[in-house]
Amino acid sequence: MQQDFAPILVTGGTGTLGRLVVARLRDAGRTVRVLTRNPQENDPGVEYVIGDLGTDQGVDAAVRGVATVVHCAGSNKGDEDKARNLVRAASAAGVSHLVYISVVGADRITISSGLDGKMFGYFGSKRAAEEVIAGSGIPFTTLRATQFHDLVLQALQQLAKLPLVPAPKGFRLQPVDAGDVAARLTELALARPAGLVPDLGGPRIYGFSELMRDYLRTTSRRRLIVQVPMPGKAAASFRSGGNLAPDQAVGQRTWEQFLSDRLGAQPDQAATADR
Repeated sequence: MQQDFAPILVTGGTGTLGRLVVARLRDAGRTVRVLTRNPQENDPGVEYVIGDLGTDQGVDAAVRGVATVVHCAGSNKGDEDKARNLVRAASAAGVSHLVYISVVGADRITISSGLDGKMFGYFGSKRAAEEVIAGSGIPFTTLRATQFHDLVLQALQQLAKLPLVPAPKGFRLQPVDAGDVAARLTELALARPAGLVPDLGGPRIYGFSELMRDYLRTTSRRRLIVQVPMPGKAAASFRSGGNLAPDQAVGQRTWEQFLSDRLGAQPDQAATADR
């Protein structure tokens, strides 16, 4: 099989990150196959295969004839099982490069149990998936990125529905644009396997309350932001910056640019001060 002519499989290819990776691979002249749970109309250069990594349905068909897989399908739990199902099928199909997107802090956010598991289990799930892929025997590339602008915005939108907005005390985030991550993943997918590569972080680090104030100003809302101490080892890891990549602040699109493009220009009205 000539790898330059084989389709590249993108799991999660209809999601926030995956659809951007698909578009960039197409722009690079590659044929793309997308594993999806929902029927889609085929686009020029894109083939959709129905399947589900969680149940292992359709995965064998999706990897057939593929040399490179970009694994973007993720969720709050179950990533380890999805990775295991993908690795099984990819190994049998002779896949020669598996590219995985993980999260900064997967190796540093300490998860104990109970509240930690419920609130921060995503990091543990990502780490477990990393280990499955690294131990698969398939040549791989793993990229860890900080929190996507889109996901930060979703969290802020939900919290802003409350009359009092809780802000985890001491938490900082380094939001990165999904487009910046997609560009890097595409570059990695078209290159040789490189193992664990340097992290990708957004251009600036923000306090959680600062992000919330930006959102409230942009949407002309007034809310009282209340600092809430968070217990547990995972929260302590956050407060110490385990989820940040200050030395890899290479993302281009800022949080302010994202908010302005997504929600409109910021008015002069200020959000209610913290307590």
